[in-house]
Amino acid sequence: MKPSYQHLARQLKGALYFDSSTEHQTQLLAYSTDASAYQEKPLAVALPSCKEDLTVLVNFARAYGITLIPRTAGTSLAGQVVGRGLVVDLSKHFNQILELNVEEQWVRVQPGVIRDDLNRFLAPFGLLFGPETSTASRAMIGGMVGNNSCGLHSIVWGDTRSNLLEAELILSDGTTTLVKSFTPDEFHTEPSTANSIVAKLIDLLQNEQHQQIIRENFPKFTLKRRNTGYALDLLLQQQPFNPTGLPFNLCTLLAGSEGTLALGTEFKLRLIPLPPKETALVCIHANNLIEILRANIVALKHRPMASELVDKFIMDFTLHHPQYHKNRFFMEGDPEAILMVEFMEHTHELAKERAMTLISELQSCNLGYAYPVLYNQDTILAWDIRKAGLGLLRNLKGDAQPVNLIEDCAVAPEDLPDYIAELQLLLKNKGVKASYYAHAGAGELHVEPILNLKTDEGRKLFREILKETTTLVRKYKGSLSGEHGDGRLRGEFIEQALGKEVVDLFQQVKYLFDPYQVFNAGKIVNTPKMDDHLRYDVTAQPSHITTYFDFNDQESMLRLAEKCSGSGDCRRSEQSGGLMCPSFQATRLEKDSTRARANLLRQMLSNPRETSPLSSEEIKEVMDLCLSCKGCKVDCPSGVDITKMKAEFLQHYYDKKGIPLRSKMIAEFNNQMNLARFFRPLYNFIYRHKPLQQIVNRLAGFHPDRSMPLLPEQTMETWSNNRTPIASPSKGSVQFFIDEFTNQLDVEIGKKALQLLEKLGYQVGLIKGLESGRTYLSKGLVKKAATIINHNLSVINSRFPIVGIEPSAILTLRDEYLDLATPANKQKAKKIAEMVFTIEEFIAAEIDKGRIQSSDFHTNRKKLVLHGHCYQKVLSSQSHSVKMLQLPVNYEVEIIPSGCCGMAGSFGYEKEHYEISQQVGELVLFPAIRKLDEDAPIVAAGTSCRHQIKDGTGRRALHPVEVLWSALEGVHPSV
Repeated sequence: MKPSYQHLARQLKGALYFDSSTEHQTQLLAYSTDASAYQEKPLAVALPSCKEDLTVLVNFARAYGITLIPRTAGTSLAGQVVGRGLVVDLSKHFNQILELNVEEQWVRVQPGVIRDDLNRFLAPFGLLFGPETSTASRAMIGGMVGNNSCGLHSIVWGDTRSNLLEAELILSDGTTTLVKSFTPDEFHTEPSTANSIVAKLIDLLQNEQHQQIIRENFPKFTLKRRNTGYALDLLLQQQPFNPTGLPFNLCTLLAGSEGTLALGTEFKLRLIPLPPKETALVCIHANNLIEILRANIVALKHRPMASELVDKFIMDFTLHHPQYHKNRFFMEGDPEAILMVEFMEHTHELAKERAMTLISELQSCNLGYAYPVLYNQDTILAWDIRKAGLGLLRNLKGDAQPVNLIEDCAVAPEDLPDYIAELQLLLKNKGVKASYYAHAGAGELHVEPILNLKTDEGRKLFREILKETTTLVRKYKGSLSGEHGDGRLRGEFIEQALGKEVVDLFQQVKYLFDPYQVFNAGKIVNTPKMDDHLRYDVTAQPSHITTYFDFNDQESMLRLAEKCSGSGDCRRSEQSGGLMCPSFQATRLEKDSTRARANLLRQMLSNPRETSPLSSEEIKEVMDLCLSCKGCKVDCPSGVDITKMKAEFLQHYYDKKGIPLRSKMIAEFNNQMNLARFFRPLYNFIYRHKPLQQIVNRLAGFHPDRSMPLLPEQTMETWSNNRTPIASPSKGSVQFFIDEFTNQLDVEIGKKALQLLEKLGYQVGLIKGLESGRTYLSKGLVKKAATIINHNLSVINSRFPIVGIEPSAILTLRDEYLDLATPANKQKAKKIAEMVFTIEEFIAAEIDKGRIQSSDFHTNRKKLVLHGHCYQKVLSSQSHSVKMLQLPVNYEVEIIPSGCCGMAGSFGYEKEHYEISQQVGELVLFPAIRKLDEDAPIVAAGTSCRHQIKDGTGRRALHPVEVLWSALEGVHPSV
């Protein structure tokens, strides 16, 4: 009988996506991938909102022979959440912390709780959930249970399995049960599905032949990373099989089962006290990978908290990275690998002593050549490189890319040097390079071979390398999977790793729990071939697309989209900080993430059946809520610049389907304002009276509740035409760029900026009569923007610094000008980019040179709170604003830890985007401002940011220029 998804949708309180509409198809395509090499479009996607929804889904799947694919953050590396089934996304609604017991040190949570967010909640109580994956800023507890995640400190804090106390499950017959530890005396045999499963499982494992099979074939016990198949070997360590063991607990089996046995709805987790705050990180440098692995064995004798490896392959990708280049400060020379060994103690002296003791032994063993030690906050920068490894690797040029394949194989740490030496030889004989990084202390290096999966040869190597590595892992009694799971990647090779008899036991376990194949079929057991449904079709020849932007540095638009590793950095919550991705943080929908946008672009651009991929309605749908904040340009370790690709897409879309009237109107902002000036009194009258404003807003396609800035009496250019400088220059010349926003709206700020520069001793020339091109770029009118940009390049003088006050405009000269310059203008664009400064950058640089001093300003006390513009955070730094604002000796600056304000140019004005714009503002910015005293000065450089703050909180924000102008000695604040 054919399933009726329409009927299912009516039964659910949450959302269901399944039909052929653009919105639904976009959702299905967004869930076609995870962080693995696989791609398969699901039958449907459900976003259940309550437990009743989950029961409905289980019963539906059982009735119609459909498998449910449970999913949280979707960062699985072995294809666990990809398949031809019904994806059940628990990340949006099942994200509550339900109960905390501080005395007994446990917490009960839903599967969609993010690990780092949980620990932020626990910190005031002095508690911590230990397992810490490199994706902990977005990894969710449900996924961590499914994969038995371990992380950096697992050698001390254990894996998820050892910290999972209880779980509430929905079984395949739709019944709910609570699994927890119990002794044989406590086991009751009341009739129930759960008790029947437990009884049959105990019978299965009490068979002496089965016990012998398990003990002979599973990894040796000195290896803690053991996640191949189902954890039957660990169940045998419990009662009743081991009378002195821990009480029997099905959680041991559930952790690492990849959602194939039951659907978890709640988890009770063991907590530990917060570790000591004094941290020492020994960064052991070596010129040889095997040498560093021998150093790891020495390090483990000193009982560190962590021992993690980063190789040269990853380190080299930080050299010119906009975010991670500053993290290299501790590196000495050009090491082949660095081992990061961490100690935590209650005093700095003791942490330092332990670090020095380790260094002394390493030197006596002649292991390593440099041993810089980082302390406390400095350690975070080093760890960030390690955690960004997977994303950084995606910056490799060309179609040959690092692949998740043997990255999860683990052996006992004492075997690691010999195992890796043999693996290096295996790969060398096949002509394959690889990166080696991660959990040396736990015996698990993430080995990422560089393969081109777009070729038959690459796919052949994909299979061969896993097959031959499996033999090697078995030789060392290791585990095919340490923490990333088997999924559909390694499931085919479990028999080779553990033997057919063990796989037969796994099949029986799966049938005991899930006789109807309701839960994540095709993972761990009965998996498809490991090279089925890979992302890339070797027979496909994607159509060539001529782009308006220059994508040469990224090789092509398709290659830029392909750089997305799927690691999900863009799915961090607002609590984690950073810019990426404001729309996802507001909606918590996968389709609104940077990852989904990159994946949709990749799928369309690489599909030979798509004759006009850049006119796709699915891409338009997935791009709709992108605020073009550019956060992905730096926050994404792979630098997947969605802002650039969105603008490129929109221009192609318009080429095919025409430019919407509202988009034209917004792009022509400067001309529109010039026209409005003829009717300035009427314009201002309308926008001072809300009923009139609402009528006009509706006619223009703007939200009726959005206010509009009023027009000043004259433009900045008009004001500047008949003025004389207010001071004699003594410090050189600068050029002040009067952008379209400063000229039309922020005239008073522009006046103060110009006069501030003059009062500080600079001769100020004016760049007038030019638009930056930002309004056209923001609406995807790239061709027109390119015309403006190349005209500007021909007339702007690059001899003197070019200073501007509106970040979105002035920083366009540093960013898009480089990508839209004609070949003849390329060098000029580069020269101009080097001479472009926000006013904050310019003044901060002059302060550093000693040319601007605090003595020019009054000494009143003032505490300022600063919200940084997105483009400043991406293309500049908030540190320049802080330095400028703290120039008066008694001025203090506190940065609001906000991402995008939510306005994003015209985005927050548009009727269909207004609510999302407000939701983004409510994430961090608005609540932070509401907590301030009424007279606390709020500072924001962006004209959109200041307007969003006004509309969202009723508070007026100042430009940094206004603050510094008011602080000048002898200048009245109202000037």
